[in-house]
Amino acid sequence: MLITTGDHETPVAVKRARELAGLAGAPYVPRNRTALPRLAERHGDGDILVVLEQGARLHRTGQEPMAFHPSMAFVRAKRLFKGESDAMLEAAKAAPGDVIIDGTAGLGSDAMVFAIAAGAQGKVLALEDSLPLWALLHEGLGHYVSGLPAFDEAMRRIETLHAHHLDALRAMPDDSADIVYFDPMFRDPIQESSSISPLRAFANPNRLHPDAVKEACRVARKSVVLKEQRGSGEFDRLGFAASVRSHTKIAYGVISLDHE
Repeated sequence: MLITTGDHETPVAVKRARELAGLAGAPYVPRNRTALPRLAERHGDGDILVVLEQGARLHRTGQEPMAFHPSMAFVRAKRLFKGESDAMLEAAKAAPGDVIIDGTAGLGSDAMVFAIAAGAQGKVLALEDSLPLWALLHEGLGHYVSGLPAFDEAMRRIETLHAHHLDALRAMPDDSADIVYFDPMFRDPIQESSSISPLRAFANPNRLHPDAVKEACRVARKSVVLKEQRGSGEFDRLGFAASVRSHTKIAYGVISLDHE
């Protein structure tokens, strides 16, 4: 993966791009008004993360570019700020002050909603094992401006980590979080989610491993939550006895814990 800026290389954008390149262990390439296909050809890498004034955009040769955007998280956030409920938060029993780990963050839509629930006294850690997605998520959470200050503030509080969830969980102490959450749904995407289809090119398509659930149960004090398609056999396979359904084609399997 290469990291560069937009056509207008402002000092701020260059600084951010260089810092992100250092964090990602990826080369920073000055744009110099060079077309992205030319940069990809010149450096032999088809994945390019472009740092923008308010976020970032991810390019892969031969595919549509993908800009960071909160998507449905913004709609869900506005409902929460109006005092409405959210099926995911109810399933997880999320509360202010919670420490929450999103093990399969993608572009952070669910992590953003968890950040609102956890509040300023809580913590949300978003794990993503795809380096391009992690870079896009990290830069987007830090700089995207939605026009809703409370939502932007919640985004800024989310910490990101480029790591596979199983490796990260194994390194965490017992009872060090309240909630661990998984959304491995790019393995078998719902047809209605076509608006985020470019994400599937970068996301990990593998099924959730039972060891990940075991580690999550060790780390979490309150609950482990799995998002899947309604009627999915993954709940039974992985030991999620209860399934809390939303009004859509998705459901939330829950393992309730008593570590508190």
